[in-house]
Amino acid sequence: MGLSAEQIRHGIDHVAAIEPAFGRALAAADYPEPRIRPTGYQTLLRTIVGQQVSVAAAASVWRKLEAELGEDMDPKVLLDKDFDTLRACGLSRQKQGYARSLCELVVSGELPLDNLPEDDEEAIAELVRIKGIGRWSAEIYLLFAEGRPDIWPAGDLAVMAGLHKILGLPERPSEKQARAISEAWRPHRGAVAIFTWHCYNNPAL
Repeated sequence: MGLSAEQIRHGIDHVAAIEPAFGRALAAADYPEPRIRPTGYQTLLRTIVGQQVSVAAAASVWRKLEAELGEDMDPKVLLDKDFDTLRACGLSRQKQGYARSLCELVVSGELPLDNLPEDDEEAIAELVRIKGIGRWSAEIYLLFAEGRPDIWPAGDLAVMAGLHKILGLPERPSEKQARAISEAWRPHRGAVAIFTWHCYNNPAL
């Protein structure tokens, strides 16, 4: 599960104590709500299904997949389905390739989602072996599903824009700059990321 409300508060309070701009933003915007997703294969499959489509479209595809594969969405069952069956559920050829990559790694035991490496970079390296899962998707999984406290998706546009807003920077930082700025906030960068999303479109700021 993701970071708890208490963990988020603790992390933000720690950073606000060393970075006054976060303290001011916190006073205006308050603490964000936790963002929690279940661990395991289904969350990664949902990520693939949701790529480059609306929330409503992704939900429609997911419902069709559940009806075809069963509620537990057994990866072995998905691998047994042919192209036309999965296409009828709304999965394009590309996404079928991604879904099959995920299922094959899970079924073979090559991707042990219940025992990913403790080191965050090593865990990201394991997850990006899945076709269609890049660094950002891997980081989001580790933050929202596993609740790893120091995950920092610096390449996320809302994270960069949130930092621009919170810190009053002259321009939106690049991914490289966002990573450099964040070094002082270890090991609480996961809570900071959630806070930047919270502040990004917050009218109180």
